Amino acid sequence: MSQRQSKSEEAGSRENERRRTILRAAIDVFARKGYHGCRIADVAREAGVAYGLVYHYFKNKDELLETVVETGWSGFVSRLRAVAEDESSSLEQKVHGIAEVAFEAYRVDPRAVKVLILEVARSPAGTQVVSRQQAFLDTIRMSAEMFSRAQAAGELRADADPMLCASLLFGAIEMGLTAFVSGLVEDRSPEALERAKVQIANSFLHGVLPGATTSSEVSWKQEKASSGTRPKAGKRS
Repeated sequence: MSQRQSKSEEAGSRENERRRTILRAAIDVFARKGYHGCRIADVAREAGVAYGLVYHYFKNKDELLETVVETGWSGFVSRLRAVAEDESSSLEQKVHGIAEVAFEAYRVDPRAVKVLILEVARSPAGTQVVSRQQAFLDTIRMSAEMFSRAQAAGELRADADPMLCASLLFGAIEMGLTAFVSGLVEDRSPEALERAKVQIANSFLHGVLPGATTSSEVSWKQEKASSGTRPKAGKRS
């Protein structure tokens, strides 16, 4: 390797490290102050870099948010895919595994999860953050394929729509995480996170596994019970 190549690689490494530092600072400031309350100057101060250096890597606050989303989702989706496409696991194990991935992400980096769930939706650029919307839709489709395969194997109720199953599962996970990042759930201990992910997975599974009682069946059984013939009273002696 020539000296010129070595210097070029070293400079590139410094550039990447600075960019990562700024992104990390942006996550922390977005989580602490919110999108509206965050300024580029706040990010620069948090990162310990000059104000103008942030603009060297990102043209504005919206681009910072967009990049945070892209960075956060990429690793998350790859871990979800590994769970969803594991042929050695049952549907029940996969659902628990998906909940595990989501809550582990929160345990490791709660501020990043808070930004992904809350600040993107609140920001004026939220509807324009295509990466989050596309990544979320891709995740739903990937999970719908998982449910379709499970349905073909008899692991999923025949009357269940795989796409709706995927949407309901991630809707439950997102709202569960929202309860933590918004402070509705005060206990954020590892034990509390463990209970939450198990509760979400089990609550979902009881509605989609074969043998689960549908609402129409419940209604029919209740109606039958209420209109059934009452036992005759015995004759009085």
